[in-house]
Amino acid sequence: MAQLLFLIILYALPSLVVAMHNSTTGGCAIIRPPRDGGIRYRGLTQEQIRNVQILPVDYEIEYICRGNRVIVGPKVRKCLPNGTWTDITLHSRCLLLCPRVWTSLENGRVALKPPGPPVEGTVLHYSCHAGFMLEGRNITHCTKLGKWDSPKPVCLYDRNYKGKKKLYIGALFPMSGGWPGGQACLPSAQMALDLVNNRTDILPDYELELIYYDSMCDPGESTKLLYDLLYTEPIKTVLMPGCSSVSTLVAEAARMWNLIVLSYGSSSPALSNRNRFPTFFRTHPSATLHNPTRVRLFQKWKWTKIATIQQTTEVFTSTLDDLEQRVKEAGIEISVRQSFLTDPAVAVKNLKRQDARIIVGLFYETEARKVFCEVFKEKLYGKKYVWFLIGWYADNWFKIKDPSINCTIENMTEAVEGHVTTEIVMLNPETVRGASNLGHVVFDAQGSRMAMTLIEQLQGGSYKKIGYYDSSQKNLSWFGNDVWIGAGPPADSTIVIEEFRYLSQKLFAAVSVFAGLGILLGIVCLTFNIYNSNVRYIQNSQPYLNNMTAVGCMMALAAVFPLGIDGHHIHRSQFPVVCQFRLWLLGLGFSLAYGSMFTKIWWVHNLFTKKEEKKEKRKHLEPWKLYATVGVLLAIDVLSLMIWQIVDPLHITVEKFTREAPKGDLDVLIQPLLEHCTSEKMNTWLGVVYGYKGLLLLLGIFLAYETKSVSTEKINDHRAVGMAIYNVAVLCMITAPVTMILTSQQDASFAFAALAIVFSVYITLVVLFVPKMRRLITRGEWQSEQQDTLKTGSSTNNNDEEKSRQLERENRELQKIIQEKEQRVSELRNQLVERQALRNRRRPSSGTNQNHSNSSPPSSQPDPKSLLPPPGYPNPASDNHSSLPPSFSNSSNLYQADSKISRNHCHNSQIPLLYK
Repeated sequence: MAQLLFLIILYALPSLVVAMHNSTTGGCAIIRPPRDGGIRYRGLTQEQIRNVQILPVDYEIEYICRGNRVIVGPKVRKCLPNGTWTDITLHSRCLLLCPRVWTSLENGRVALKPPGPPVEGTVLHYSCHAGFMLEGRNITHCTKLGKWDSPKPVCLYDRNYKGKKKLYIGALFPMSGGWPGGQACLPSAQMALDLVNNRTDILPDYELELIYYDSMCDPGESTKLLYDLLYTEPIKTVLMPGCSSVSTLVAEAARMWNLIVLSYGSSSPALSNRNRFPTFFRTHPSATLHNPTRVRLFQKWKWTKIATIQQTTEVFTSTLDDLEQRVKEAGIEISVRQSFLTDPAVAVKNLKRQDARIIVGLFYETEARKVFCEVFKEKLYGKKYVWFLIGWYADNWFKIKDPSINCTIENMTEAVEGHVTTEIVMLNPETVRGASNLGHVVFDAQGSRMAMTLIEQLQGGSYKKIGYYDSSQKNLSWFGNDVWIGAGPPADSTIVIEEFRYLSQKLFAAVSVFAGLGILLGIVCLTFNIYNSNVRYIQNSQPYLNNMTAVGCMMALAAVFPLGIDGHHIHRSQFPVVCQFRLWLLGLGFSLAYGSMFTKIWWVHNLFTKKEEKKEKRKHLEPWKLYATVGVLLAIDVLSLMIWQIVDPLHITVEKFTREAPKGDLDVLIQPLLEHCTSEKMNTWLGVVYGYKGLLLLLGIFLAYETKSVSTEKINDHRAVGMAIYNVAVLCMITAPVTMILTSQQDASFAFAALAIVFSVYITLVVLFVPKMRRLITRGEWQSEQQDTLKTGSSTNNNDEEKSRQLERENRELQKIIQEKEQRVSELRNQLVERQALRNRRRPSSGTNQNHSNSSPPSSQPDPKSLLPPPGYPNPASDNHSSLPPSFSNSSNLYQADSKISRNHCHNSQIPLLYK
């Protein structure tokens, strides 16, 4: 006894030490692989495997075997938080597989101990059916070499047997695999055979004998077993497959031998095709019988949108095709349809991503465990979700340990809670009996079984009946005991609440106050300019252009109000009108305000930055040219805006943002929306407008820079205009691209655009008008002008500037006349000189000689009488100014700096100014 205790302690001590060590290090130590096998480390390279000693919690390893060996025991182990591996007490071994052909016996039975794959240590016990004798050993063992220790026995026909004749039925039962329904169907088939064999009114001279194999619900394995049934004695009269994929294969092959195929558990709708399967019959209803029940439940719980996930096999594909047709007729939409072959991870993720809520799952039991393990990981369960599954799974299917998944039983139980199943009722609940004195069985026109559908729900880990549905009568019997995790059945999709984003009213009110004050300032400036328009200092600043600037600024400020109006203030149908007001007010306001300033600076540049020889021709500035320039700029804007609105009018569009989850555990999402004014080719129109305005702004900056040192009284505020142009240009060039970037942020976009307008207008009005107000107030210039007017008695409407222009015209005319007269005088002088020379040549020579000897040389001076001006010209000794008209005299006095006329302009002979 002591030795035994010592051996137990010696065996358990290493595991305890490893567990204690691992619990302190936060992981699990690497364990040895089984003999003749290895371990697959997921996500690790060979170098990492050689260097690592501790694996982290939740890490999984998988045993693999070499050659023809198979794993006996746990195949996958997971590191637990306590530092141990799952199922550490169960050993995993790699054993050779003995030939499976020994596990079946023609006309006999084989008992396999222990159940499972035939590996080392497996024992088979053989026995023959009645009428047959066993030849060979009745027991055999699987050795460690992967061979049986004795030949396979056979059951020979006993010719001396006097009992009933045997009729053999070859069956394929899925004892394992995707649908291990053979575990329940095999005993039922045995009971049915015993019932027939014990009755004297059914085949009294015959005895039915069942010969079966495990198909594992695998078409490939079933193909081999089918040929074993067909080509080995005894001859089978009927074939009995189960599992739809296997039945499809058997039914297609059996027609070649004209064999009857009777299926006990095949639900594929494709098997109802009599042309393809003429000898196939089944006692199990088609899987499409679930679909009317599902559709009725969808209608009961008012669901109009569902999702599906299926295993890629013919039975589930054809079932889903039928369901799609039925829900379409019922006005229900399949919004998401996912499928998978072996790994459902991606399909489940897609269901989560596409917000699937009501999900129909079509897959075998083994795949169902994989699906719901992924469901647990993706949190695709709970009060927001309802799963519809097939009802022929085992009642504890989610509690069965499966080495292919890494979820615990608790995880699976949590994930499957509340799901609904539909299951065909194989036994008629009514008391009507058929020909065999058993339950009444009904078939439809295609030969498929008709039956009622049982509706169950998993409540607290166990299935509860909640109703029946009779598809033939379209009658739903509801018990009313359905239980939901939430307040009731969930919605078929996330409830999306559309919520428009509106401009902050506080921001709108604050900016509106500034805009209103700016408009008031513009009115004050405009009134001041109009009232003092007769003051010379104001007149020299081109007051009409300043008036246009003030009006344009007020229009730009007025555009701030429609810029902040949205669906919070007006109905959506009126929004396009507001869009038009925004565009026209801002466009025309800019054209008037900036256009008038640009016109001033343009003409100042033209008049005062040219070459000297061109100055005299350009110094005369006529007001109509200024107004015409502003009119051209305004006309360009009006024309472009009209074309825009006619060709591609503005309309309202709604921008959708990423959905947002509200605070609290609500099954809703908020869909933020934002209204925009736009047109079909908005970017093109904005590009044209911004390009044109941008060039105008750049040209304005250039002209302002060029004229910064010019001094003129014609436009005495051009420097202030230049400063205003700098301000407007900089703000516009910054605001335009920034507002386009911030278009999806209504508060930031409005604040940036509106404040840019307000600041540029304020600066423009202050720069242009405040200095004028200050000068008139501090110097009292408007008072002196009014007093002068009262003293002289002249009208305040007389325009001195007009008088000056008239005098300038007269002065230019007189200068032209003087030039003509000077040219005439020069001609006359030349004629006088020629006449004098002619007279000297005509004198006699003697007289000439005498005069030469007796007197001094004659003077070269001409005769004073000959220098007298021609008739009609004034005497040189007379007063030059006495003969000039008053207008000319006034002109020379008024314009001494610019156009003064003096004697210096005449010829050196001091000929006086002439007047025609």
